[in-house]
Amino acid sequence: MNDKKNNPLIGYGALFLAVAILPWLGVYPIFVMKVMCYALFACAFNLLIGFTGLLSFGHAAFLGAAAYGAGHALKVWGLPAPLGLLFGAGAAAAVGLVFGLLAIRRSGIYFSMITLALAQMLFFFFLQAPFTGGEDGLQSVPRGSFFGIDLSSDLSLYYVVLAIFGGGFWLIYRTVHSPFGQVLTSIRENEARATSLGYDVDRFKLVAFVLSAALAGLAGATKTLVLGFATLTDAIWTTSGLVILMTLVGGMGTMIGPIVGALIIIALENKIGDAGKALAEITGINWFNGLGESVSLVTGLIFIICVLAFRRGVVGEALALWDKLKAKRPA
Repeated sequence: MNDKKNNPLIGYGALFLAVAILPWLGVYPIFVMKVMCYALFACAFNLLIGFTGLLSFGHAAFLGAAAYGAGHALKVWGLPAPLGLLFGAGAAAAVGLVFGLLAIRRSGIYFSMITLALAQMLFFFFLQAPFTGGEDGLQSVPRGSFFGIDLSSDLSLYYVVLAIFGGGFWLIYRTVHSPFGQVLTSIRENEARATSLGYDVDRFKLVAFVLSAALAGLAGATKTLVLGFATLTDAIWTTSGLVILMTLVGGMGTMIGPIVGALIIIALENKIGDAGKALAEITGINWFNGLGESVSLVTGLIFIICVLAFRRGVVGEALALWDKLKAKRPA
């Protein structure tokens, strides 16, 4: 009985059920699908930094590679949506393998800077490559169908994206709670001890890196399917910074934290203008009307607040508070 009460899968199931009914409550499906794509991206990044201890400054490369790969496969080659998504994720995994083989030779800040340098090289390749459309991006990517489901309907696409996100989240959960995941955690906590126990640390790091890249690529490919375009914004270094921010704000090393962080950041990007207008009407201060053009300022302030007051992130602090309250309860 106790195990059932403490089983986190029940909570995750309730969360996905709540997300499933959002369109019926009047929530704009495209917005929620965009949040789910970035949430999967953040969860993939969290697998690397939160559970393996590797900080990548170049994760946007995998999002961008998959976005362009899936967009090209769907638009130019005319592949059906499932194959286009798989091709995009596979392209990201291939890029992740190359990056990983070069980056895992170093650790700490050197590892991070190598990933950033490689990602910037790939960004300039996308800028000049003819199949990406350059600064205009890859536009008018068709949705097609998904195993007979017509994706031209936002509602049909919504549940396909939810299933993709659920599958990606489940894979991360199973990875973290597997013997392989326990080895990754031991590498994060004490790499020298993991080596002394006989584990091939570099091999485990590489597999985690490629898996994270593939899942980030799945997020990028799905994002292209949802929005119908892929641009340089998907591969630029600021997107790598954005996913770091999502993970830190939500709670690094937690399963739900990156999802919460993605929701907060994407909601800010999309709704900050409306919030600014409302504040201007309430306070009479005209400056708030320009808040929509100051998204970077607001996200920067949120980052500073999280670093100073919520070092574990929103979810991490909530879990710590819950544990503290449980400890105070009489037996």
